[in-house]
Amino acid sequence: MSYTINAQTRTEIGKGSSRRLRHAGQVPAVIYGPSNEPVSIKFAHKDIINIQLNDDFYTTDLTIVVDGKEIKVRVQAVQRHAFKPMVEHIDFKFA
Repeated sequence: MSYTINAQTRTEIGKGSSRRLRHAGQVPAVIYGPSNEPVSIKFAHKDIINIQLNDDFYTTDLTIVVDGKEIKVRVQAVQRHAFKPMVEHIDFKFA
Protein backbone atom coordinates (compact mmCIF):
# COMPACT_ATOMS: atom_id res chain seq x y z
CA MET A 1 0.00 0.00 0.00
CA SER A 2 1.27 3.45 -0.81
CA TYR A 3 0.97 6.43 1.52
CA THR A 4 1.12 10.11 0.61
CA ILE A 5 1.51 12.82 3.24
CA ASN A 6 1.18 16.55 2.54
CA ALA A 7 3.72 18.60 4.47
CA GLN A 8 5.19 22.09 4.69
CA THR A 9 8.76 23.10 5.41
CA ARG A 10 9.36 24.67 8.81
CA THR A 11 11.83 27.41 9.51
CA GLU A 12 11.63 27.54 13.31
CA ILE A 13 13.62 24.72 14.87
CA GLY A 14 13.93 23.86 18.54
CA LYS A 15 12.05 22.64 21.56
CA GLY A 16 9.79 25.68 21.93
CA SER A 17 8.68 25.79 18.32
CA SER A 18 8.08 22.02 18.32
CA ARG A 19 5.88 22.36 21.38
CA ARG A 20 3.88 25.14 19.71
CA LEU A 21 3.41 22.93 16.63
CA ARG A 22 2.18 19.98 18.72
CA HIS A 23 -0.22 22.25 20.60
CA ALA A 24 -1.60 23.40 17.23
CA GLY A 25 -2.19 19.81 16.07
CA GLN A 26 0.94 19.54 13.93
CA VAL A 27 3.75 16.98 13.98
CA PRO A 28 7.36 18.14 13.54
CA ALA A 29 9.52 15.86 11.44
CA VAL A 30 12.84 15.75 9.63
CA ILE A 31 13.98 14.09 6.40
CA TYR A 32 17.67 13.26 6.16
CA GLY A 33 20.07 10.98 4.38
CA PRO A 34 23.46 10.75 2.70
CA SER A 35 24.38 13.36 0.08
CA ASN A 36 21.25 15.43 0.84
CA GLU A 37 20.66 18.33 3.18
CA PRO A 38 18.24 17.62 6.05
CA VAL A 39 14.75 19.04 5.53
CA SER A 40 12.65 20.07 8.54
CA ILE A 41 8.93 19.62 7.88
CA LYS A 42 5.58 19.70 9.63
CA PHE A 43 2.24 18.09 8.86
CA ALA A 44 -1.17 17.60 10.45
CA HIS A 45 -1.39 15.03 13.24
CA LYS A 46 -4.71 13.76 11.86
CA ASP A 47 -2.91 12.79 8.62
CA ILE A 48 -0.51 10.42 10.40
CA ILE A 49 -2.27 9.04 13.48
CA ASN A 50 -4.26 6.32 11.71
CA ILE A 51 -1.80 5.27 9.02
CA GLN A 52 1.06 4.83 11.50
CA LEU A 53 -0.87 1.95 13.07
CA ASN A 54 -0.35 -0.19 9.93
CA ASP A 55 2.75 -2.40 9.82
CA ASP A 56 3.52 -1.60 6.18
CA PHE A 57 3.85 2.10 7.09
CA TYR A 58 7.28 1.23 8.54
CA THR A 59 8.46 -1.12 5.78
CA THR A 60 7.42 0.54 2.51
CA ASP A 61 8.42 3.76 0.78
CA LEU A 62 6.21 6.75 1.54
CA THR A 63 5.65 9.84 -0.56
CA ILE A 64 5.83 13.21 1.15
CA VAL A 65 4.67 16.22 -0.85
CA VAL A 66 6.62 19.27 0.33
CA ASP A 67 5.80 22.54 -1.40
CA GLY A 68 4.56 20.70 -4.50
CA LYS A 69 7.62 18.45 -4.75
CA GLU A 70 7.27 14.70 -4.15
CA ILE A 71 9.96 13.06 -2.00
CA LYS A 72 10.25 9.29 -1.49
CA VAL A 73 11.14 8.43 2.10
CA ARG A 74 11.20 5.61 4.64
CA VAL A 75 10.38 5.87 8.32
CA GLN A 76 13.51 5.76 10.48
CA ALA A 77 12.14 6.55 13.96
CA VAL A 78 8.85 7.55 15.57
CA GLN A 79 8.57 9.25 18.94
CA ARG A 80 5.23 8.81 20.69
CA HIS A 81 3.75 10.36 23.80
CA ALA A 82 4.16 8.24 26.92
CA PHE A 83 0.46 7.58 27.54
CA LYS A 84 -1.59 9.65 25.07
CA PRO A 85 -2.27 8.34 21.56
CA MET A 86 -0.08 11.04 19.99
CA VAL A 87 2.89 11.05 17.63
CA GLU A 88 5.40 13.65 18.80
CA HIS A 89 8.14 13.47 16.13
CA ILE A 90 9.09 11.38 13.10
CA ASP A 91 12.46 10.89 11.44
CA PHE A 92 12.37 9.98 7.76
CA LYS A 93 15.25 8.85 5.53
CA PHE A 94 15.50 9.57 1.83
CA ALA A 95 14.62 6.39 -0.07
